[in-house]
Amino acid sequence: MRRTNNYPYQPLNQQPSGPSPAGHDALEAENERAAEELKQKIGALKSLTIDIGNEVRYQDKLLRGIDDDMDRTSGFLGNTMTRVVRLAKQGGGAQTDFK
Repeated sequence: MRRTNNYPYQPLNQQPSGPSPAGHDALEAENERAAEELKQKIGALKSLTIDIGNEVRYQDKLLRGIDDDMDRTSGFLGNTMTRVVRLAKQGGGAQTDFK
């Protein structure tokens, strides 16, 4: 059973006596060229993957620093607001007349 997809592969014509030596050499050369091209693409993908990993680690470090800064700021702001509310309840602070 043969499926017809949009797949570019076409099987080679098989000759009963086997491929000629020149045809075999041409196929071998084509396979070597394709293997070398694939090797270069794999190398490029590996390099890109390493670069992405480095960037992710760097961005994670920055985000953790921002998160820590926000936590400190939130605590500082919370303490400040507690003091402001306490002062307002006590009626403290500078009294000024604007007449």
